[in-house]
Amino acid sequence: MAGHNKFSKIKRKKAALDIKRSKIFSKIIREITVATARGGSDPKFNPRLRLAILSAKEANLPKIRIEEAIKKASSPTDTSNFKEVRYEGYAASGVAVIVETLTNNKNRTVQEVRSKFTKYGGSLGETGSVSYMFKNVGLITYPSEQKSADEMLDLSIEAGAEDCQLVEDEYEILCSYENLHTVREFLENKIGEATSAKLIWKPDSSVTLDHERTGRVIKLIDALEDLDDVQNVWSNLDIPDDFNLDEI
Repeated sequence: MAGHNKFSKIKRKKAALDIKRSKIFSKIIREITVATARGGSDPKFNPRLRLAILSAKEANLPKIRIEEAIKKASSPTDTSNFKEVRYEGYAASGVAVIVETLTNNKNRTVQEVRSKFTKYGGSLGETGSVSYMFKNVGLITYPSEQKSADEMLDLSIEAGAEDCQLVEDEYEILCSYENLHTVREFLENKIGEATSAKLIWKPDSSVTLDHERTGRVIKLIDALEDLDDVQNVWSNLDIPDDFNLDEI
């Protein structure tokens, strides 16, 4: 019986991972759809689409699904009309949260986002209520074995980036919002395709909480990320190195 229970747990865990992967794929496909509809189907002339394809590769989205999403968005019969809407608010304990969405029904989306904030002890605010505590910047990553730290820093500076740091096993290169595409292109011409390149909301300072309150905030973030219309969630929560996410 114990063996059966263990096998059942493994099956449940795999099913949960499959669902999570499916949601990630859906969000990336939505971004590819919007990027194609707004900038055309040729990634050479559509920087946003190039970033979306890079995210798709990073997530191991099959190539055929990328091509299908671009083809569908290029078709005049595709009537998808997604809008980019950003929501801002506070989680419990004053943690600032930014939620980026792509939605074709703003009323539905705001109700779902507000419901999650309320359920987990937070509150949804007005646009601008917390974003002033963040900077919208570009983040490009490369594996640490790509170059030495000095070489990567020199190349990043030459490309026009603002900072380059080695974080665990990869380089994190920060640049201005406006320069993301030019910095990425310069580096890719010099050392090959990046692991990832995206726009992020980087907090000016972070909030550190005890384990119990950290867990509550992470539950809100997870619940928001689980919504179909939500593309990204950013916060100024600093998660301690010894925090065990599996215990939430």
